[in-house]
Amino acid sequence: MGSLSGKKVVIVIAPKDFRDEEFFKPKVMLQAQGVEIITSADTKEEEATGVKGGKARIDQPLDKISTKDFDAIVFVGGPGATVYHNNRQALSLVKESAASQKVLGAICIAPVILANAGVLKGKKVTCFASEKQKLTSAGAQVLNKPVVVDGKIVTASGPEAAMDFGQALVQTLS
Repeated sequence: MGSLSGKKVVIVIAPKDFRDEEFFKPKVMLQAQGVEIITSADTKEEEATGVKGGKARIDQPLDKISTKDFDAIVFVGGPGATVYHNNRQALSLVKESAASQKVLGAICIAPVILANAGVLKGKKVTCFASEKQKLTSAGAQVLNKPVVVDGKIVTASGPEAAMDFGQALVQTLS
C-alpha cells in the first residue's frame, strides 16, 4: 500500500485537447502512492482525447463532483483547458476547495482557472508563459520556475514539469 492510501484526487481534463503528459504522469505517480484518482471533465462523453492522442476514461462528469468527496482537485492544461477558464462549475469547485483547505493543483494554462476563481491573490504561482499576465492581474506573484507550491496550491509551468508537478502533489498531500 502507498503512503497516501485512502486519499482521493479529482483530476479535471478538457473533453478534447488536454495535455497528455500533464494528465498521465501525475496520475501514475499519485496512484503509485495509493491515491484513488477520479478523472472528470465537463462532458457527457465517456472518454476524453489528449493533444497527442491519449485517451482517458471519464469517471465522473464535472457537475457530479463534490468537494466533500476528495482531498485534492487538479486541473490539467493543454489548449482544451480554456473551456474551464470561465466555467461556473469549475470556478465554484476551486472556491469551495480553497475554503475547505483542500489541495489545489493546476499546470500549464490551467492556473488561470484558479486565478479566475479568485484564490491566487497574494500567492506564489507559476504557469505557462502565455498566461502570466492573467495571474499577475489576479494578484498572484508569478515565479519563473517549473513548479511552485504555496500552502495547499501547487502550480506548474507545462508538460516538461509534469513529473515534478506529480511529485509536488504527492508531497503536498502527505
